[in-house]
Amino acid sequence: MAILTLEEFAAGLPAKGALAGLDVGTKTIGVAVSDATRFIATPLETIMRTKFSKDIQKLVAMLADRRIVGVVIGLPLNMDGSEGPRCQSTRQFAENCLPHISLPMTFWDERLSTAAVTRALIDQDASRRQRAAVVDRMAAAYILQGVLYYLRNRGG
Repeated sequence: MAILTLEEFAAGLPAKGALAGLDVGTKTIGVAVSDATRFIATPLETIMRTKFSKDIQKLVAMLADRRIVGVVIGLPLNMDGSEGPRCQSTRQFAENCLPHISLPMTFWDERLSTAAVTRALIDQDASRRQRAAVVDRMAAAYILQGVLYYLRNRGG
């Protein structure tokens, strides 16, 4: 399997089934999942990155446990839409996942997702420690929710 364009990803999905969203960072991987009807994204877990082999093992187990049918990975584009080193690292992570995850995968522009989530948490008076504990998985949910809106609005 390859990393699909968003259009290919949407066209190839079964009518129902949960999706997973990933916010891939250098130290963590935020994971979120949708319900089977793809209405709402829910933050699930933050994987503390160690070695790729251990990280992918944990991720594959999560995807199997939740019967995930597709994976969306946040792509950290620069504000002008260009790709920098963080995008290259995220693309490399996705490529490394291909032999282990036999599900359709695509990227979603994640510009400002972490900033939006952090702002919302600050508005809720979450402490810095509380924010640090949940921001990655909440950013993954923010990314995934964007794709869920896209799928609904395109009729898919």
